[in-house]
Amino acid sequence: MKKILSILSLVAVMGLAASPVSYAEETVTETITVQETVSTDAAPAAEAPAAAEAAPAAEAAPAPTLDVGNTAFMIVATVLVILMTIPGLALFYGGLVRQKNMLSVLMQVFVVFSMISVLWAAYGYSMAFSEGNMIVGGLSKAFLAGITPASLSGTIPEYVFLTFQLTFAAITPGLIVGGFAERMKFSAVLLFTALWVTFAYIPIAHMVWGGGYLAELGAKDFAGGTVVHINAGIAALIGAIMLGKRIGYGKEAMPPHNLVMTMIGASLLWVGWFGFNVGSELAADGIAGMVLINTQLATGSAVLGWIFAEWLFRGKPSMLGAASGAVAGLVAITPACGFIGPMGSIILGFTASFISLWGVTKLKGALGYDDSLDVFGVHGLAGIWGAVGTGVLMSPGLGGVGYAEGVTMGGQVSTQIIAVVVTLIWTGIVSVILYKVVDAVVGLRVSEEYEREGLDTTEHGERAYSL
Repeated sequence: MKKILSILSLVAVMGLAASPVSYAEETVTETITVQETVSTDAAPAAEAPAAAEAAPAAEAAPAPTLDVGNTAFMIVATVLVILMTIPGLALFYGGLVRQKNMLSVLMQVFVVFSMISVLWAAYGYSMAFSEGNMIVGGLSKAFLAGITPASLSGTIPEYVFLTFQLTFAAITPGLIVGGFAERMKFSAVLLFTALWVTFAYIPIAHMVWGGGYLAELGAKDFAGGTVVHINAGIAALIGAIMLGKRIGYGKEAMPPHNLVMTMIGASLLWVGWFGFNVGSELAADGIAGMVLINTQLATGSAVLGWIFAEWLFRGKPSMLGAASGAVAGLVAITPACGFIGPMGSIILGFTASFISLWGVTKLKGALGYDDSLDVFGVHGLAGIWGAVGTGVLMSPGLGGVGYAEGVTMGGQVSTQIIAVVVTLIWTGIVSVILYKVVDAVVGLRVSEEYEREGLDTTEHGERAYSL
């Protein structure tokens, strides 16, 4: 427990060493973005003309109408996020583990994605995006009550919006799987995931995107830096520590069993990430175009940064390094993509690759934890840098969209840091508690015999390859 608390403290200090963010909806576009409230019966008072302050807000705001183009755009974006999860994330992770655990990782990602889809419809969407308090929403839309084909969220059907958000909720715990890969019981994975999405993901999503505390504070997270990547990164780190190292870790070689598969998975992640980021604009407009180029440039520059660092410090650039750099760049640009300019995205991606490479080598080695697939080193650290860097690079002088009226770079950076720290502390504490609960109920780790034989046969009775 002391080791966990010390690492949480270190992470919090790292967050405080960075800089905060600002709320860009006021300066970017009139179309609805992820950060806005999805309730269709609550029109922002700010939309009412100043000359009609006495008139009811409902009369001042035009009734929302369906936009066919935006709807088609969002359906495609949603499908792209599904692509980046299954098969993208599954293949990326599957290639990185040893052959005897290949199917177990595929199974975990595949079934976690399926289970959270159902839980999202049952209560997740309502608790994240319906009216509630500053931490969590209510149950007014539990089991999708009151939502019909005619229900709109801005200019798109609410069914489309909630499905798009479903994919975010479902991929996030899939990312966590990489932290404890090759040693956690399948039953424990499912129980932990259901509890974690309920008590960690949903509150953070509501606080950032559902009109909760961090949204009111002015934190900027366009597509999931805090909600997805920092959230998953710290949960994976806690899990890696609490389960302990894999048998033979540090003594036996544990190379990826299929880097070709990892490269295919990374490529699918890159393609699908455009749905993740560009879709978060919720409209096919100019901002979506800016997000498109920002995502591409940040990822490309991160690939170059990672292999350049490997070339410089190790003598050879690797395919695994290029794939890892791509993911680091994608993670870093996620919170920033709708707020910064193309040149800023190159800077953000390039620097993120160095930070993540340091995390998966020096930091991991110094602290001695076994984060199997480097979820914290890539998603956690690049997510922190992306969130904080947003506050700096959204400055108009650096090509960004600018800050809300009265907000300075320092103020926005401070807000971003608060959002990072809140996410780290909330999810860190919740994760510790939930791992302990799951351990008490079903046990976290497989037996030594099962681990040595491999989870494919001991947990699922199958083999990935019949050679």
